[in-house]
Amino acid sequence: MEPRNETAVRAAINDGLAALRRGETGPLAAALRAHLHDDVMAFWERHGWEESTGSLCTCLTDAGEIVSRDKWLWSQWRAVWVYSRLYRTIEPAPHWRERAERLAAFCLKNGWLEKERGWALTLEGDGEVQRGHESTYTDAFAVYGLTELWRITGDAEHAAALRRSADAALTQLSAPRDTVPHFPYGLPAGIQPHGIPMIWSLVLAEAGAALDDARYRARGRALADESFVTFHRPASDLVVEFADLAGAPLPPPKGTTVVPGHVIEDMWFQLHTLDATGDDPVRRQDALRVMRRHLEFGWDETHGGLVLAKDAEGAAEVGWPLAELKLWWPQTEALYGALLGWAETGEAGWLDWYERLWTLCLDHYVDWQHGEWRQKLGPDLQPWAGVVALPVKDPFHLPRSIILQIELLERLEQMARRRAAIDKLTALGPLEVEMERP
Repeated sequence: MEPRNETAVRAAINDGLAALRRGETGPLAAALRAHLHDDVMAFWERHGWEESTGSLCTCLTDAGEIVSRDKWLWSQWRAVWVYSRLYRTIEPAPHWRERAERLAAFCLKNGWLEKERGWALTLEGDGEVQRGHESTYTDAFAVYGLTELWRITGDAEHAAALRRSADAALTQLSAPRDTVPHFPYGLPAGIQPHGIPMIWSLVLAEAGAALDDARYRARGRALADESFVTFHRPASDLVVEFADLAGAPLPPPKGTTVVPGHVIEDMWFQLHTLDATGDDPVRRQDALRVMRRHLEFGWDETHGGLVLAKDAEGAAEVGWPLAELKLWWPQTEALYGALLGWAETGEAGWLDWYERLWTLCLDHYVDWQHGEWRQKLGPDLQPWAGVVALPVKDPFHLPRSIILQIELLERLEQMARRRAAIDKLTALGPLEVEMERP
């Protein structure tokens, strides 16, 4: 399937945004469903899926040209989450479940390293281990993908693999943080990163909820607390990326590095973690405030878009490589974060951000020729062709954001229908209520 006409996609999403202002969520949900299926996932069907191995080629260009058949398990496990979630909440077609199960089978067969109690970083194209256990993030994405896969299969093998991975993580995370495998980010001795509690809080909380395992839920909740206890700086209301092992601030530039997209993502992680482990209204409000703070802090008022990183004190030197770039993933995380902020508060300011982000993405990130989104733009929003962190383009941040937006919009529509039905019954007299009942 070729990418759809730009005019039609723009019109559908813009009409949906206008309807959202009127309190109607259905039109935008329908437009996003079409964009997800016909543009985003269709790209991966055309260019990424490798039938011979049951895996994805993710070392490819925005045009879909395969650069390498190397299989980064970071990407494979993230795709397991996407295909599983597509099947569970968006489109229960056997095709998506098959994709998820075959991807997981490829990873389970080739990627687990028993001696290291973790997952290989990369495999050769056909499955031979290329690089070993180098990244806690690969382990986290394995837990994330297996949790969502187990939700749709209920398969004992998937549950066992999930528990094995999560149990290994509990041991791994008990070690000093500067000894935890941390590719692709350099981590000097004596420093701990925001990224570890950020990702593991969500994936352990959701694994605990899926398996009804109190150990995982409790650890996920404790890790979520670290974002505020260790990395949040109350004076500026910013979350920095690094602290020393005791949680104390570090000197600039490392200690004043802020990655706005990470923090926005982490704050909606915080809200999902509360959903999985038990609510805390104060923390919920804190997360929403901090999310809004980083939207404002990270936004480039000159050209538009969220920059990759900034210094918390405004210094020119930033302790993060390629800080000036405007990658696709912070924009996608902010889209879901802004919509969630509006759903939680009803404040029009969140919708203002949501519309601003969609306008930016439609104008600069959606690849109207090839169907997916451009990954990397420079400060002036022109395409940038270098490598950032990993040499991959994978179906994760973008489809996950759209999936979560659709789920939220459709959940709000169902709630509105229930409220309307209750209001109707409330307005009727007792006799009329009896007549309304089937």
